[in-house]
Amino acid sequence: MGAIQAARLPLFISPSIKHHSFLHSSSSNSNFKVRSNKSSSSSSIIMATIKVHGVPMSTATMRVLAALYEKDLQFELIPVDMRAGAHKQEPYLSLNPFGQIPALEDGDLSLFESRAITQYIAEEYSEKGEKLLCPGCKKVKATTNVWLQVEGQQFDPNASKLAFERVFKGMFGMTTDPAAVQELEGKLQKVLDIYEARLSKSDFLACDCFTLADLHHLPAIHYLMGTDSKALFDSRPKVSEWVKKITARPAWAKVIDLQKQ
Repeated sequence: MGAIQAARLPLFISPSIKHHSFLHSSSSNSNFKVRSNKSSSSSSIIMATIKVHGVPMSTATMRVLAALYEKDLQFELIPVDMRAGAHKQEPYLSLNPFGQIPALEDGDLSLFESRAITQYIAEEYSEKGEKLLCPGCKKVKATTNVWLQVEGQQFDPNASKLAFERVFKGMFGMTTDPAAVQELEGKLQKVLDIYEARLSKSDFLACDCFTLADLHHLPAIHYLMGTDSKALFDSRPKVSEWVKKITARPAWAKVIDLQKQ
């Protein structure tokens, strides 16, 4: 799921969406439809093969939603009532026994762990939408795997904890720890220095095309760009240019719009 787990992220659900399932056609959020759990003759019910169990504010769920939108796939978002502890109870535990979000169903297949889900989406639907995995030789694939690991092992542990301090603690009425912020920013600076060097050699992290290695960064970057930690990215020209490119993608705009539904 990532460095920020359910107990620490704002994996809550707005009362206005608490009792509904959402259907999305990735081509446009204007095709947004609601399938209410309450019976209604006016309800529009459309069955989607792909079902995502999660909430749009969750960084891990955002990662999966971004991949689905990039692939222009129709999917159903089924909110998980975190406040009621639904993620720690059946039937959700049958989808993810660790009680974390998101989980994905695609026909008779069920998956959890957001990065594993995006990898599945990229490979299973390789002919749709954006490739998300740079086509090429084994060396290119190996390089992509390196930067996928860098995001998960070097970037996200620091960036997600920093977002928790900078953003989510305030949401929960908690006090930000300045010492923790300073330490985490120091660690993230070192990572971003390496990114700056890498991005001077290629347009994106893995190669010259947008891949999962870039996409996986989006949720944490999104939250940090609204804080003073934005300076860490802006002060590095290549990193700043990269951030602007990946956050300006139409698919990512749809993920952000979804949070406002």
